[in-house]
Amino acid sequence: MTTTTPVAEMWAAVAPHWRSFAEYADARAAEVTAALLDRTDPQPGERVLELACGAGGTGLAAAARVGPAGHVVLSDLVPQMTTIAADRAAALGLTNTSSRDLDLQRIEQPDRAFDVVLCREGLMFAPDPGAALAEIGRVLRPGGRAGLAVWGPRESNPWLGVVFDVVTAETGQPVPPPGIPGPFALSDQGRLSRLLTAAGFAEVTVTELPCPMLDASFDVWWARTCSLAGPLAARLAAMTAAQRAALRERAREAARPYETPDGLSFPGLALVASGRRPGSISG
Repeated sequence: MTTTTPVAEMWAAVAPHWRSFAEYADARAAEVTAALLDRTDPQPGERVLELACGAGGTGLAAAARVGPAGHVVLSDLVPQMTTIAADRAAALGLTNTSSRDLDLQRIEQPDRAFDVVLCREGLMFAPDPGAALAEIGRVLRPGGRAGLAVWGPRESNPWLGVVFDVVTAETGQPVPPPGIPGPFALSDQGRLSRLLTAAGFAEVTVTELPCPMLDASFDVWWARTCSLAGPLAARLAAMTAAQRAALRERAREAARPYETPDGLSFPGLALVASGRRPGSISG
């Protein structure tokens, strides 16, 4: 059973937009998803858990790997997100998936229940990532694999960093608000590696993966980013129309260095991490 938290409320507010942009999110993160699956190598017949699934793109891709004899659990802290993932699985006619509302810091699943755990762009929003990693280790079978992706440093991801900057400049208040972990909370490669090791994972690897983003225009980028970025939803909703217009113009100026003849071209950087629970299934 999940509980309502500021993080859950933040993402529940933008869940309808994640349904609308689900295909975009999968396409944008295709290389990250491929890297996670390559690292964890789900096999036919295995059980996979996707945490903080959002629209479920990573878990749906894993379902093709494990085949009809395997199973993928699509889970999120936010029931509205879990519903989106379940609806997408049903639309694809998948019979090897199910959905659960799960908090990645308190995963209500049995010990040693999964061969693979995946989490794409979710761990950084956990108030206690160490506790989340310990839970991931608990639900993995001996020899099981974990694949995690988070955003790299803010300065390496201006597609979102400049939005946070202009909102902070316009309102005088930091984004995300104090006490709520944001998208760059685990952007230090060394810290992420240490957290995995401290949680008991072996064969820990953390590597950088460039994720450039090209948008057709400023208008497209601005509308979609404001729609999907959970930390911004409440802040934007509280603004007057005049404030939102001023913010938009400030953002337009901040985005000018990334203008190209083909639209806006932003650099981006993800960190892809993996580890293995010590032991073997037979041992």
